[in-house]
Amino acid sequence: DDPDVSSAWLLFCHCQQATDPGQPCRRTALAQPLTLLNIHRHLKLMGAPLVTEVAEDPEKISTVHLQLGLPLVFILSQKETYEADRRTAEFVAWQLLGKAGVALLSRDLVNLNVLHRSNVALKTPDEGMPIQYLVLEDTDEVITLVEDKNKVKQIEEDEQEEEEDEDEKENNNQDIQDDQVVEAVSRDKKRELPLEEILVLTEENFHSSLSEAARTVVLFYASWEAVSLAVLRSYCEVPAHLKGTPGVLLSRVNCWDWPGLCSQENVTQFPTMRIYKEGQQSVTYGGMWGTEELSSFILLSQVSCPLKLATMDEAEGYLRGEFPSELPSHHHTSLLGVFNKATSKAREAFEEAGNILSGHVRMGMYFEDDALALSQKYSVSPPALLLARSGGRSVEGIALSKHSVQDMVQMIRYELLDIFPEITVPNLPQYLQLGKPFLILFSAGDISQVESREMLKLAKRRPQQEFVACWLNLKKTPVGHGILRTYFSTTPSLPILLWVNLHAGGQVFKFP
Repeated sequence: DDPDVSSAWLLFCHCQQATDPGQPCRRTALAQPLTLLNIHRHLKLMGAPLVTEVAEDPEKISTVHLQLGLPLVFILSQKETYEADRRTAEFVAWQLLGKAGVALLSRDLVNLNVLHRSNVALKTPDEGMPIQYLVLEDTDEVITLVEDKNKVKQIEEDEQEEEEDEDEKENNNQDIQDDQVVEAVSRDKKRELPLEEILVLTEENFHSSLSEAARTVVLFYASWEAVSLAVLRSYCEVPAHLKGTPGVLLSRVNCWDWPGLCSQENVTQFPTMRIYKEGQQSVTYGGMWGTEELSSFILLSQVSCPLKLATMDEAEGYLRGEFPSELPSHHHTSLLGVFNKATSKAREAFEEAGNILSGHVRMGMYFEDDALALSQKYSVSPPALLLARSGGRSVEGIALSKHSVQDMVQMIRYELLDIFPEITVPNLPQYLQLGKPFLILFSAGDISQVESREMLKLAKRRPQQEFVACWLNLKKTPVGHGILRTYFSTTPSLPILLWVNLHAGGQVFKFP
């Protein structure tokens, strides 16, 4: 505290871990006094592997951490959840760097005589102390376990009480007993999750439950993997968005408890959401994990994709925004494929594209005798796409020149993007996957009509879709402030127009 006394820090920079030369290195400070012994100890710990993978009896394991008097945390893994367990172990290791070692212990290679649901083990440097096997809810508890020694005793006492309760309830409701995650999530100290409207699926009831509902939504997740828990929170809010929607069963499978079931369903990453319909191939969700995005996917998946329209009146009503009651009536551009008998190859490709895009796109199809008359109203001939934007106030006709399924999927995805979009966190991945530079207007609020009109002109004139013309509202998407500070030493005056090429080393040019 004395300003006349000089102070010094020892920082270990993990620059070898940085995959991008422009990425800042992680730094770990020495928390102890700057003595020769502490510096030597710190350097030994920083030089040790971040995560050690082990496949032998943990009682026989010795690492530099144990030798230096620090505990060793084992993350118990199995081959079906290996990738998620590895990510969890690395996350925990960074949080505990310098405080404890972290090892990934394979259940498949070591015969552990412990509870199946145990997911963490703790080995202390004290001689004669047995390894403690625990059931922890999330990564925060693993970190607390190391930092608060009293926590171990408390967790063991809680588990003892739970085991006694389970013995008493052995003949009670098996569905509740089978679910290993209900207790963990309901004890979430941050926010209790409303899981009562989401059915728990196990190896025993999975197939019977799928056959009982018209469509079953299944979230496959790992119960204490960080991303899975975040998605589970979003998923718990979906029932409120789907209230009044018949024939949809929301369910979940904890792949930590049922790895065989997840392996059988070919679930290789967590979380994964699928919709199962009897007699049809399941559809896997591939979008953002927000509640609105999940709900929209489930609603759109209720009707056929593409939806076959039988009359000219139905087709024109579809373009005007008259949809089946199951479909949400907003937030989506509608797309209608128009075909005649001579374009059967294109029609088959369009149907297959619809299967791929099911849940993500609102697609209709018309192939009656008067298809030519319908398409000519919009200055195209079959095979053609009719895009209805803004509730049918604007319909654009596009000729279908490429008839392969992949080309059609790519074209549909591109045409459904806005010409001059407002970039937000949820829609950014759609535009990034185009691999094009961004001409982006950063604004402190809504852009003016003049700015919108001029940028729209530019967007429509772009040759061969060479770039994405877009804008970002800093008031609605405040992460933009951080982006600008990355490009400039301070936040520049707004509005500002930038050319950003993220796919060519992150080049940035300011206009003018």
